[in-house]
Amino acid sequence: MKLGLHIPDFTWDGGPNSLRDKLGDVAARAEQAGYDRVSVMDHVWQIGHLGPPEHEMLEAYTTLGYLAAKTERVKLLTVVTAVVYREPGLLAKAVTTLDVLSGGRAMLGIGAAWNEEESRGLGLFFPSTAERFERLEEALQICQQMWSDDDGPYEGKHYRLARTLNSPQSLSRPHPPILIGGAGERKTLRLVAQYADACNIFDTPELPHKLEVLREHCERLGRDYDQIEKTAQVRFDLGPNGERVKQTIEHLHELAGLGIEVAHGALANVSKPGTLELMAERVIPAVADI
Repeated sequence: MKLGLHIPDFTWDGGPNSLRDKLGDVAARAEQAGYDRVSVMDHVWQIGHLGPPEHEMLEAYTTLGYLAAKTERVKLLTVVTAVVYREPGLLAKAVTTLDVLSGGRAMLGIGAAWNEEESRGLGLFFPSTAERFERLEEALQICQQMWSDDDGPYEGKHYRLARTLNSPQSLSRPHPPILIGGAGERKTLRLVAQYADACNIFDTPELPHKLEVLREHCERLGRDYDQIEKTAQVRFDLGPNGERVKQTIEHLHELAGLGIEVAHGALANVSKPGTLELMAERVIPAVADI
């Protein structure tokens, strides 16, 4: 099993003046610890269960570009891009740029978006749920076309591109891996089966059922279920002095038993000295071979 570090909170000791150095240090130490990937949220305000909207939040792709310069190995992605925050052609260009400048380490994490409050607050486009899912499917098609040899036009219901030219092309071939976040059984998991290289599903008691629904979509569409990387969104809390390390390892074994290949999530007290080192010394080696 591989582990991914999700960084959803930028309200750290020292404030914005020290954020640049601390963030770069966390990413570098996560890579050294053996993490497979590092992600950030695609939000412009902090989200409710993590803090008030006024807490610090960095724009996702600017942040990933910075982290690309601070790391050498880890994959870089959002969990997950809000499809309506950027035009798909520009999104494909941003992910391609990240891939080229990181040496082929970009992933496209994407979803249908949900945070209407921040969208209305900053004047971002936020249509109905049905339309967002329609746009998500078209965006997936556009990204795949832009990462192919076809630079012809794209004509969809919501998006029309006169020429899908993308130069330079991504280093990752045939394209940066596409991860779709969410577990909606009728739409989201169907899109995973049809378009994605990876899913990202919250670590809840419903996880086994959601994976079975994904398997059923794959069967209907003729997709090999085993080709899709299964990732679960978890929260790592090792305790102030490592009291929960054993419990964390046991739970990761349970997730692996369900077929989860990547446990991806925030690490409590990630900026505290010793926390990442504890993951490196005890957790990551304990699950590397499962």
